[in-house]
Amino acid sequence: MTVTVEGYVATMTLNRPETMNAFDEAVHDDFLATVDALRTLDVRAAVLASTGKVFSAGGDFDFMLQAHHDLQFLLRHVDVGRNLVLTLLEVPYPIVAAVQGPAIGLGATVVLACDAVVASRNVVIADPHVRVGLAAGDGGCLFWPQHVGMLLARRYLLTGDRLDAERCYQLGLVSDLVDEPADVLPAASALAERMAALPPLAVQGTKRALANVMRMRAGEVLDLAFAAEVTSVRSDDLPEAIAAIREKRPPTYRGR
Repeated sequence: MTVTVEGYVATMTLNRPETMNAFDEAVHDDFLATVDALRTLDVRAAVLASTGKVFSAGGDFDFMLQAHHDLQFLLRHVDVGRNLVLTLLEVPYPIVAAVQGPAIGLGATVVLACDAVVASRNVVIADPHVRVGLAAGDGGCLFWPQHVGMLLARRYLLTGDRLDAERCYQLGLVSDLVDEPADVLPAASALAERMAALPPLAVQGTKRALANVMRMRAGEVLDLAFAAEVTSVRSDDLPEAIAAIREKRPPTYRGR
């Protein structure tokens, strides 16, 4: 992840286009370290962007398979995932997501944890955990109901179906819609600059109050969701789902 700071606005950029900015352990750790390092600076707003045609493809298949076979690795991953969600809720300044391409799985969770989402019309957002044999345990069960309501959250988390940019905008997954991917970062930066120019105590106090709604829900949701994810990662359905995707064949699930 690269970081630049101009004035009171930090821009954090996921910079692994060769992996479609998938979240593996190193990216998790780098993301948390970056957010923590910015606490020492006078940052009043931030932009979260990425390079390449995909904002983030979510989890890495090889990372998932390693978690399936290695219990200690899996437990470390679950802790990191929980820390990522809680860290995003604790950031004191607004974060504007600049989404220039698909945001999938954990990538979608990170986007929905931001305070505003600027996206281009080519964007799709989805949480397809169930399609790869995983319970939606990385925060999707926390953030999706807050954005689209419980009924639609169930509909999309239980199918993994994708939503195009226009539908995301209509439902409230995207706050600002622009035409082209090249328009996203300038629009997100301009919005972050507007936030940073406002009285910081007022902005931070408002964000803190809004974030508290999610923190209160987090205590109810995250432990159960992460426990369900651990169980599903260890099941035989996970490697079967990944193999079927890679081999472009129908999967055979056993439910164990």
